[in-house]
Amino acid sequence: MEKRVKENQAKTKKSGLKSKSQKIKARVLKSYYGNPMRDMKLIAITGTTGKTTVAHFVHEILRTSGEQVAVLASDQPFKVGMLHKFLSDAWKAGANYVVVTVPAEGLRDNVFYGLPVTVAAMTNFVTASLSDMEPKEYLDNEKTLFDMKPEIVVLNHDDLNYDTFKEFKGKNKTITYGLTSSDVKILNSKLYAKGTEATLSIKSEIISVATFVPGETAVSYMACAAAIAQSLDINNDKIIDGLAEYEPEVV
Repeated sequence: MEKRVKENQAKTKKSGLKSKSQKIKARVLKSYYGNPMRDMKLIAITGTTGKTTVAHFVHEILRTSGEQVAVLASDQPFKVGMLHKFLSDAWKAGANYVVVTVPAEGLRDNVFYGLPVTVAAMTNFVTASLSDMEPKEYLDNEKTLFDMKPEIVVLNHDDLNYDTFKEFKGKNKTITYGLTSSDVKILNSKLYAKGTEATLSIKSEIISVATFVPGETAVSYMACAAAIAQSLDINNDKIIDGLAEYEPEVV
């Protein structure tokens, strides 16, 4: 028993030292690259599934709206050096928006430490999708993103665990989406072999959206992207056009 306690203490100490080291590294890289985020808005998308699809949806909506936007989308975690290099390259290319997927592992490792967040969005919390951490640890890591004081928070009102993360609030506004949401509401949907259609209610305006992404989950992902766009005051016509523009790679 005593041996196990000492092992846990050593593990906690090692984790704390790594966390401190990562924060220092993040600050150094931010300074090294000249703090490019001072001129760009960060849209951070987290959740157990759908992050990449939503990120590409948002990228296309912003691009269709005439914004200069860069996207870093992956379901796998990436290192702090890669993130800051991406932000620097995006700034040099003239981007005013960057859309980034935020895995819980990256939050645990302080990859996003010190970055200003304009929009923090959560797709869902599906415990069956967790592989290397317990649900409580996952939620604790996710909380790190929402504790970064994002200006806007976007949440999935239909998620089974919504009551757990509804405490997450944006400094300026908090928006929800889903079948039971009053902000961006899914009214109905149609599934096809090679795509998906849905009808959404956004600020009492009814719009029809479509994507080449097949499957029932695509409906929720479109609603999430629409909620992010709506939070940025993007025109509904641009939301429709942007969602239709994204063509997933065929593997």
